[in-house]
Amino acid sequence: MSLLQNILPSFACVAAPGAPAPAAKHTAPVKPNYEIKENPDTYDVTVCLPGVTKDSLEITADEQQVRLVGRRVWRRPETWSPVYLESGDAVYELVLSHDHAIDTKKIRAELSDGVLRVTLPKPEAAKPLKIAVA
Repeated sequence: MSLLQNILPSFACVAAPGAPAPAAKHTAPVKPNYEIKENPDTYDVTVCLPGVTKDSLEITADEQQVRLVGRRVWRRPETWSPVYLESGDAVYELVLSHDHAIDTKKIRAELSDGVLRVTLPKPEAAKPLKIAVA
């Protein structure tokens, strides 16, 4: 066994330079790592989506759930000859159910360096009411 095969055990699975690329595999969506923090007025969701761009991200919301779908697609530069690819294309999907606990019209999202931050505002009826004592 060569040194390269010891370092990269799946080296034999990589196509030889000049050989046609293997057909794209249809894999199940990957559930990304995420974190939810509750604040008095919002739920803040942080989702790790490495390799996903704004163009390949879709966020939808309705009265019962918020759904995030991101696609990571890597295109090999024409001048490169592949030796080893650590990670390939992926579809990330996260569905969060909320039972009318958020105001879907005021959702904000920001994607930066593969980290998506989504602010889910609570509706006025769900916020705690402070009552003054006379």
